[in-house]
Amino acid sequence: MPDSLNDLASEISASLAGAALEHDISRGELTLCVDAGKIVSVMRTLRDDPRFEFKLLIDICGVDYPQREKRFDVVYHLLSITRNRRLRVKLQADEATAVASIVEVYPAANWFEREVFDLYGVSFSDHPDLRRILTDYGFSGHPLRKDFPLTGFVEVRYDDEVKRVVYAPVQLQQAFREFDFMSPWEGAQYILPGDEKATETKK
Repeated sequence: MPDSLNDLASEISASLAGAALEHDISRGELTLCVDAGKIVSVMRTLRDDPRFEFKLLIDICGVDYPQREKRFDVVYHLLSITRNRRLRVKLQADEATAVASIVEVYPAANWFEREVFDLYGVSFSDHPDLRRILTDYGFSGHPLRKDFPLTGFVEVRYDDEVKRVVYAPVQLQQAFREFDFMSPWEGAQYILPGDEKATETKK
């Protein structure tokens, strides 16, 4: 598997005319880092070249590295059904520079790019309808950035009691949970919720 992925990486890099910056193989998966300014031509080549045939765009997601000058990675996941291959394509972006939209190559990118824009603030140039997709109307900020505060924001929701849209404070709480990783055959050393019924004597 690693040899075939190395061969694929070399073949793709050779066909992209300098757009491929580096590649990495980890856990049997190939990741290709590319020049952000050439993402449209890269995607068109990966889709249309008969040696690759990555016809399906599975997902686009973002990753935030606040300590870097180009703090965001935009990550594209591609699938070739005819060749049974997967490929991850990454590029680096900053807050000020827009990444070219690939909607003209993969129409499925429309909502994925809107999600990355909404949650990370990465802008996509030439997108046909770049607006928020998951957060509320008038929401301020980008919730998946590492520096996004957990308090001080409001959400819009419909209140069935007052029969109108209301603003309410956002409460992002994570309850403390304790996990045990015992085998189910060993059994827990404490009573699980509901088990107390098994010990009750029937009257």
